Amino acid sequence: MTKNSFDKHATSSYADGLVRQVPGYSTLLPMVSQLLAERTPTDARILVLGAGGGQEILALANAHSGWSFDGVDPSSKMLELARETVEPHASRVNLHEGYISDVPQGPFDAATSILIFHFIPLEQRLETLTQIRQRLNKGAPFILVHLSFPQTEPERSLWIARHVTFGQSPNADPAKAETARQAIADQLTIISPEDEEKMLQQAGFSNASLFYAGMSIKGWIAYAD
Repeated sequence: MTKNSFDKHATSSYADGLVRQVPGYSTLLPMVSQLLAERTPTDARILVLGAGGGQEILALANAHSGWSFDGVDPSSKMLELARETVEPHASRVNLHEGYISDVPQGPFDAATSILIFHFIPLEQRLETLTQIRQRLNKGAPFILVHLSFPQTEPERSLWIARHVTFGQSPNADPAKAETARQAIADQLTIISPEDEEKMLQQAGFSNASLFYAGMSIKGWIAYAD
């Protein structure tokens, strides 16, 4: 397999995984595009936290020819995949390896973080949100999408199980499904929707509203104070 064909296979496999594991993923990104466009100029500069893979930037760049993007991700392999994915729009995309502290100060006209925050330790979440806010123009929209559901039992375990079941193939190994459930329970940082909105407010965002709910995944739009 040549490098080019491998890259295409990796991109396709990653995209297929998102469609399988995230309810309504194919319509989620158009929703994000529409909501951002409500408050951003035609030449907007967009900050993307968790840009590895490149699917999000690709969708937004396809829809908005005047937007430019700064994306950051800690995984060099995922950034390689992102570069391949967004290659048609390479002149409008800057990718940075690292974390929010490694991103230029901006100011940016909007920001997104899709399917990332459940990987960020709880003690780093507020600081991460605050650093995003510091890089935004006043009134700029911020899209936040990730796992969020009640943290009391039995609801917590039920929603984890539902998330795993939705994303698995019809003939999935029950043992692997149990391993996935345990990994989510032990390794991811998930808080309730109510606490998500409180933290957004603490970080300097207002008017947070839920625009997406797909099984165990929730999505908000909020605005920089």
